[in-house]
Amino acid sequence: MERYILFADTVSAWFGKVFAWCVMLMTLGIGYEVVARYFFHAPTPWAFDFGYMMYGTMFMMAGAYTLSREGHVRGDFVYRLWTPRTQARVEFVLYFLFFFPGVLALIFSGWRYASRSWSYWEVSSNSPAGIPIYQLKSIIVVAGVLLFIQGIAQVMRCIIAMRDNEWPKPASDVEEMEKILQEQGGGALEHSAEAIDVVLPSDNQNGGRRP
Repeated sequence: MERYILFADTVSAWFGKVFAWCVMLMTLGIGYEVVARYFFHAPTPWAFDFGYMMYGTMFMMAGAYTLSREGHVRGDFVYRLWTPRTQARVEFVLYFLFFFPGVLALIFSGWRYASRSWSYWEVSSNSPAGIPIYQLKSIIVVAGVLLFIQGIAQVMRCIIAMRDNEWPKPASDVEEMEKILQEQGGGALEHSAEAIDVVLPSDNQNGGRRP
């Protein structure tokens, strides 16, 4: 199971990080549109379509990657009070009740939309540029397959947690500073206080007052 989890995490991370560059393409495209529109009075006919296509692609292809890093939103006001074994049992059942049926629906529905779109080389109706969007419909299927592969890995994580009463740690990745400080606890806060004292002398050195 550990090998499959590593394989799924690696595949999800590769696709997620590659398609994360869509945000740069989207930024460049929208930036060009703003300059062309407001400085040269020559708006582009393709910027709107390009923007939502890049955002939609990035959003869809990051789903499995986010799942592998436990980054999806969870209402954990009750969940966090349970033991890892209980959490794993509940998640195991919910994956089969909701996750896999939803992902399979996404794959099969996406395949129908994509095949129909490819059959007549569908273009966007939102602008006169006629931007092709049949390739965007294919992203739905690819994203669904990636979620299915990663979902199997998450079920295996549940099995391990039910066995060991401890969740396998996800692969290391970029962390937000807030989360790092929470994990480090008071040590990070004490270090920050010491750094402040380097700049601001202690109370005893100033008669009990801050300068």
